[in-house]
Amino acid sequence: MYVSDMLKGKGGDVIALGAAEPLAAAVKLLADNQIGAVLVTDPLGGIAGILSERDLVRALHENGEAVFAKSVGDLMTTQVVTCTPQDPVAGIMAMMTAHRFRHVPVVEEGRIVGMISIGDVVKNRIEEAQSEVDALRRYIAM
Repeated sequence: MYVSDMLKGKGGDVIALGAAEPLAAAVKLLADNQIGAVLVTDPLGGIAGILSERDLVRALHENGEAVFAKSVGDLMTTQVVTCTPQDPVAGIMAMMTAHRFRHVPVVEEGRIVGMISIGDVVKNRIEEAQSEVDALRRYIAM
């Protein structure tokens, strides 16, 4: 299974905002869309960073209420690991586990074409396991 297969079922919608946006806008976007991270794009539509719930919690711990005076760019993670639609899901799962992040933008030919989360990867793995179980049951029933 490849990232492209996951995007076919999930779609390629990516929720993003600019680095200059106030932090409150990012919090609203995360809450309204029930997502754990938002992509931060530069003026040309490229990836400037990613802002996750984890980034927000750390910033709140370090800055208290003063964190709400900051912009998205002040708090975002700037070293964003990406993948391509051609990457195998197993490799992405291993990468997410090893580096302890839960969201990976999908980029093809310099364009952002989707975002996958650890939840998407786990869902995919469960579906694969169920398919294997079903195939074994059919084989045994023969």
